[in-house]
Formats: sequence, C-alpha cells, structure tokens
Amino acid sequence: MANIQYYDVILKPVVTEKSMNLMANKEYVFYVHPDANKTMIKNAVEKMFEGTKVERVNTMNIPGKLKRRGMVVGRTAAQKKAIVKLSEESEDIEIFSGL
Repeated sequence: MANIQYYDVILKPVVTEKSMNLMANKEYVFYVHPDANKTMIKNAVEKMFEGTKVERVNTMNIPGKLKRRGMVVGRTAAQKKAIVKLSEESEDIEIFSGL
C-alpha cells in the first residue's frame, strides 16, 4: 500500500440531497482515496477539522460505470465513499455550514 498522508485521504465532499439530509444526524459524506481504510479516514477527519470527534466510519466502493462510444466500451474510474458519523459533543464541520 502506498504511503498516504492524512491530507491525501479525503478527496472532496459529496454534495447531494441525501448527504445534506444526513447532516442533521451529524453524518458527513466524502469521496476518499481508494486505498484508505476506516482508521485512516477517522484520523484524517479529526486532524483536518478541529474540534471533531469521529464516532464511526462506513465505507463503500463504487465501481466505474460502463460507457460506450461506438464500438469502444470502457469504464469510468472507480471511487470510494465514506460516511463519517461525529459524536454528539463534537463540533460541526464548517465546510458544510454555508450549504
């Protein structure tokens, strides 16, 4: 496995209607590095966002979609998504506050 630093683990937040509804329960959704495990994701969130305490992390691998152009068939890139649940005494993540 590659040497992944904590700032390389979280790629970008997922901004969808479903992920916005999860924020009411202090659950935040991020695209993460495909080689990152749950412990690495937990440490990255706690280091990048001050005052946060992670309760649990759920991850899912999303395979690439089949795309076709003429007779050429290929796949888009696969992704990994993480749902991070913060504890009750934890502060909210401020990048989601203006949305």
